[in-house]
Amino acid sequence: MTVKNIEVTPEELKAIKRLQNAAKNFPKTLWLFSASGTLCVMKKENGSPVMLHNTGGVDPDYIIDTIKIENDGGDW
Repeated sequence: MTVKNIEVTPEELKAIKRLQNAAKNFPKTLWLFSASGTLCVMKKENGSPVMLHNTGGVDPDYIIDTIKIENDGGDW
C-alpha cells in the first residue's frame, strides 16, 4: 500500500493502527517525552507535565517507564 507516496507494508499499517488505538486509551495523567531518542512515559502532576524550576527542563523523577521505539523529539 502507498500512503503519501511512501510504500507501507501491512505490518507497518497494523503497528500504526495499534499506536492510534493506544492514543485513544492513553490516561490523561500520563504523557510521553522524547529524551535523546528514549521515549519516556511520564506522570503528570495536577494535570501538567512537571518541569525543573532551575532549568525549565522536564523533571526526570517523573519517568515511570521507557518504551523502546526509535524516536526523535527535534523540531522540523
